[in-house]
Amino acid sequence: MASQPIIFGTDGWRGRIADNYTYSAVRRCAHGFARYLLEVEGNQKLVVIGHDKRFGSEAFAVVAAEVMAGHGLHVLLTDGPTPTPTISYSVVNQGAAGAINITASHNPASDNGFKVRNRHGGAIDPNGLRQIEANIPDDDLDIPRLPIEQAISSGKVRRFNPAPAYIEQIERLIDLDPLRKAGLTVLIDAMWGNGSGWFTKLLEGGSTRVIEIHNQRNPIFPEMLRPEPIPPNIDVGLAATIEHGADVLLVTDGDADRLGVGDENGKFVDQLRVFGLLAYYLLEARGERGPIVKTLSTTTMLNKLGHQYQVPVYETGVGFKYVAPKMLEVDALIGGEESGGYAFRRHIPERDGILAGLYFLDMMVRLNRKPSELVELLFEQVGPHFYNRIDSPLPSRERSEVEEQVRTAQPVTIGGLHVTDLNTLDGFKFSLEDGSWLLIRFSGTEPIVRVYCETTQADRVQPILQDGLKIVGIQ
Repeated sequence: MASQPIIFGTDGWRGRIADNYTYSAVRRCAHGFARYLLEVEGNQKLVVIGHDKRFGSEAFAVVAAEVMAGHGLHVLLTDGPTPTPTISYSVVNQGAAGAINITASHNPASDNGFKVRNRHGGAIDPNGLRQIEANIPDDDLDIPRLPIEQAISSGKVRRFNPAPAYIEQIERLIDLDPLRKAGLTVLIDAMWGNGSGWFTKLLEGGSTRVIEIHNQRNPIFPEMLRPEPIPPNIDVGLAATIEHGADVLLVTDGDADRLGVGDENGKFVDQLRVFGLLAYYLLEARGERGPIVKTLSTTTMLNKLGHQYQVPVYETGVGFKYVAPKMLEVDALIGGEESGGYAFRRHIPERDGILAGLYFLDMMVRLNRKPSELVELLFEQVGPHFYNRIDSPLPSRERSEVEEQVRTAQPVTIGGLHVTDLNTLDGFKFSLEDGSWLLIRFSGTEPIVRVYCETTQADRVQPILQDGLKIVGIQ
């Protein structure tokens, strides 16, 4: 039976465990990445490999390490489940050529994945991903690999703890002492993933109290559909916020590179508002200046902040494979996307849910405001903004037909508003007469079509989304 082709999407490759995600498939991915590193990085032969808490992740990480060692590369293999940002920082800290993380991030429990990072600790650009794909063989019969026991005894693979260096980096970026002394009650939902224990470790020793939920390993992800930090997956966390009288809810996804936020009233603060708040925090509370990099699926509040603070705003396609290279090019102050991933200058061009959460707490302390009050403050600056997204299953066999249907739709109005522009950089983004927008985009990691919108009037959200679904042919 012929092997299925492996295509790297928005953030690496993901598949269904025991179906197309197998030891053989991971070996093929590792071979493609090893060849890429040897071609691109030359003599640099150190690679960092880590994994999340999904079913079998540590075993898949070993499989990848065996292949890298078989190609003559040296491997630093994490000694346990490790957040993606910690792995990414380890690349820079250790002077490595790149990294692999065995994780499917926010996907359902049935899936696992293969993330790759470059020497900057950031996502690899589309050209690099195509180069990796071109190196992936049809089977694993001739892939060189060194059994893990032999690889360890020969020094080709070494276990290491990446936490100390990462914590030192965090402490260079933010003074944690005021957060420890702030007397806050912080509820952490680790979503059964790699974010477990980090905020407790970083904030212990003062009057601030950290309460964690979903902080054990459970690869079926009870009490949520998937470890993605948006409703309804965080509904248990939002209820627990009220139960514990917490000042804020911070949620990290399965590999802790994304952040979700709930306010003191147990209400979700959507990821577009969080992105706007984090940019406002850096520009206003910290007085920093620098470009903002945003994907086209995220908020126009950033454009308004850019105008007010006289900093440029750059828009990219969806995914950090676009955001990371642009951040490096322009030395961005902050970069991010609609999914809740935010990256920061002087760190790595990579999403970091832990650092983003700490920055959010620092904003609360510096401005002496609760999360709901921070949203009000942001709206005082840029006006109210409302956002929502609908994800609908779309079998792969139907994708091309639906894409063509959207491409030829040419709506005159959406949600009662005239269409003023169409951006096809990544999907189909319809700009509307009052500054609202609708985006229809086909996921690069799952068989899903996403329909997003942002508007300045709450009662327009659903009409815009419903018209978007009609364009897709769902209604």
